[in-house]
Amino acid sequence: MKQGLNCGMVLAALLLGTAPAALLAETPPDTLVIADAIDDIVSIDPHEAFEFSGVDLNNNLYDTLIELDPADPDQLIPGLAESWAVAEDGLTYSFKIKSGITFSSGNEVTAEVAANSLRRVVKLNKTPAFILTQFGLTPENVDQMITFDGDTVTLKTDKAYAPTFVYNCLTAGVANIVDVATAMANEVNGDMGNEWLKSNSAGTGAYVLRSFKPNEGYILEARTGHWRGDALIKNVLMRHVPEGATQRLLLEKGDIDIAREMTPTDISGLEGNADLKVQNDVGGQLYYLAMNQKVEALANPKVLEAMRWAVDYKGMTDTILKGQWGVHQAFLPKGFLGALEETPYSLDIEKAKALLAESGVTLPLEVSLTVRNNQERMDIAQSIQNTFGQAGITVTLDVGDGKQVLEKYRARQHEITVQTWGPDYPDPHTNASTFAMNPDNSDEAKATGYLAWRTAWDPKELGAMTEAAVAERDGDKRKAMYEDIQRTHRDTSAFVMMFQQMSQTALRANVTNFYTGGATDSAAYWTVTK
Repeated sequence: MKQGLNCGMVLAALLLGTAPAALLAETPPDTLVIADAIDDIVSIDPHEAFEFSGVDLNNNLYDTLIELDPADPDQLIPGLAESWAVAEDGLTYSFKIKSGITFSSGNEVTAEVAANSLRRVVKLNKTPAFILTQFGLTPENVDQMITFDGDTVTLKTDKAYAPTFVYNCLTAGVANIVDVATAMANEVNGDMGNEWLKSNSAGTGAYVLRSFKPNEGYILEARTGHWRGDALIKNVLMRHVPEGATQRLLLEKGDIDIAREMTPTDISGLEGNADLKVQNDVGGQLYYLAMNQKVEALANPKVLEAMRWAVDYKGMTDTILKGQWGVHQAFLPKGFLGALEETPYSLDIEKAKALLAESGVTLPLEVSLTVRNNQERMDIAQSIQNTFGQAGITVTLDVGDGKQVLEKYRARQHEITVQTWGPDYPDPHTNASTFAMNPDNSDEAKATGYLAWRTAWDPKELGAMTEAAVAERDGDKRKAMYEDIQRTHRDTSAFVMMFQQMSQTALRANVTNFYTGGATDSAAYWTVTK
């Protein structure tokens, strides 16, 4: 009892940053201490959480029916469902629930509970609910579309989709199974327990939430007798430390085990330290340029092609983006079905000049580049300003804060803009639909969820090709379809795809088996040893 009390006091002191220096010389052997920037968390209710840090946290507090293997996130594995199948009609999916699994409250996980949890997503209708409602689910019909019988949950969709599309969506954080009885016991004003779940957990995950302080950190405690087997580390302490230099200092002193917000400069400073190591993973974020097709010159195919040859992809990844981003020229990140790793474009000023001469536009072409006032993005924008200028395109930087830049982009008021995009769920349709579909290109449509609409670009046949790909039930054929869509998009669209995130995590040398989730960005703590 005394030992447990001391451990709790240590964790609380670490979280609040009040522990004496002597105490911080080494993290407790049963505790994993992580430093990250977690001020993006809006909510930790898994049916509302949609930010990276919140999804990371919930991945360790909750489970889904089907999961991605942390060590190999390309692979679907059983979660709370031991098996699943789709009927011949292509509309009816069934999931057989494992027996003997309980929530942290002790309540049993049943098909009825799982069905009610998925229904809650649709009825609560928070931001990430679209991942499930895109199957034709509404608050009015969800009780008929998601049903249960014995140990089996049944999901009906509005039309036939590729089964992998449905399964992949059910691995997303919004599909986490919540102990609805516990949530409803804490309901206030019909919120289905939403406010309570913003600071508590009610899941089947490897850990239980013991403390959460927004913009400060959280403490997790491992569950005994977890259905996967007990987590290998008893406690997890997350500290909100947004500065890379501070994280580096804490890591070098042994005050933390893992640092997740290190800059390339900070990472390079760790070289030669045998007590530390750097883990490289791919992430899901992509950098791209978007050219507004309302600007006549930017709708010229020769101008768009010239721009693809006027970006110093390698130069940027070798210098200002070193270790953090890699050259990537397609809209699906590595790790997704059908992702392309071809990089046919490189900096070729002479080719860009020739294409601009063929375009018939008046040179030098004068354009504005809208960019967020962030050092990394400004560095990218200035590189583009330089190389575009050499080719015959005079670029004026239009700098604003994140909100201003996004508002201009969403209102189709930019000329060129440099932006990032990350997948919403681990299926190729998540990015294909945003980059290659635009059902209504009118200003009145205000379809800001489609990046093609934001850029006033009509994808033409690519939209139909994307609709066909999400319905293709043969996995190999579906993969080939996305490859074809990306090649056409890469070479003819109003976008220049440039880079994919290359996540770098710094760790103490004794920390092993920390998985970040790859392109799906979902960290696993229960696998870690030290």
